[in-house]
Amino acid sequence: MIPRIKKLLDLSQPIYHCCPAWPTYRLTNVTYEGVQAMHGFNAERIEMNSHTGTHLDAPFHFYNDGTTVDKMDLRAFQGRGVAVDLRNIGTMAIAPGHLAPLEGRVGEGDIALLYTGWGEKRAMTEEYLYKWPYITEAAARFLVDLGVKCVCIDGLSAGGWPEGTGAPPHLVLLGAGVVIIEELYMDERILEEEEWYIVGFPIKLQGFGGAPCRVAAMVME
Repeated sequence: MIPRIKKLLDLSQPIYHCCPAWPTYRLTNVTYEGVQAMHGFNAERIEMNSHTGTHLDAPFHFYNDGTTVDKMDLRAFQGRGVAVDLRNIGTMAIAPGHLAPLEGRVGEGDIALLYTGWGEKRAMTEEYLYKWPYITEAAARFLVDLGVKCVCIDGLSAGGWPEGTGAPPHLVLLGAGVVIIEELYMDERILEEEEWYIVGFPIKLQGFGGAPCRVAAMVME
């Protein structure tokens, strides 16, 4: 018997023309190649960096010999997820102490949901584009030690914008085979349950180090 879904949250940000993205990337461009009034159908063209909107980082993103999106095991993108509330930590740098509430709640093969509130701020603002909370190198090692297989965060990146803060968490997490999903949408509802079943399958882009994905959080009956 297929289990029924009791609760379902969409944790994905939309992709649209000139949507927010990493500040150095060319802006997303959406145009039409088919318009119903002219061609009898609508067909869209999109030009964007693969690390735009809610997206997954594969090991190849930082390691030339790392696994690409199309070669990853589908089990890496789904599993038991636990959220931690990081909205009021008072700093951009997420340290191990901020993640202490995950101890005893997550274990081998689980998914950590880092809820900073940044997804609710999504806009073309200086705050959203440059000042999001990021995972420090020490916090990344803490997450690896907890045994999680995936880390989800609602900021633009697991790493920060300030110089020297971008690469370290990626190198630690991806180097340990931990998948990173960035720029999710989370709100207070993610704190309503002690655990969720998370699914976040990326587009199967051959040879890519990242890909957009649709992420959902579920509670099953």
